[in-house]
Amino acid sequence: MLRGTESVNDWLPIIRAEYCEFPGMQLTRPQMRRLWNLDPETCDAVIAALEAEHFLRRKADDVYARAD
Repeated sequence: MLRGTESVNDWLPIIRAEYCEFPGMQLTRPQMRRLWNLDPETCDAVIAALEAEHFLRRKADDVYARAD
């Protein structure tokens, strides 16, 4: 796991790979923060980037799942 100097661009391929490895994975924002040890700002930025590229979508129950 990356620590200290990671950026959003460092996290995107890691998180994409996890979601691809577990296609049915659905995580809340707090679960994402715990799983990948993300600070709130990085987590928000990663989620925003993955939503913008239509990789993730937020479902009605505030979980994030693959958009496909």
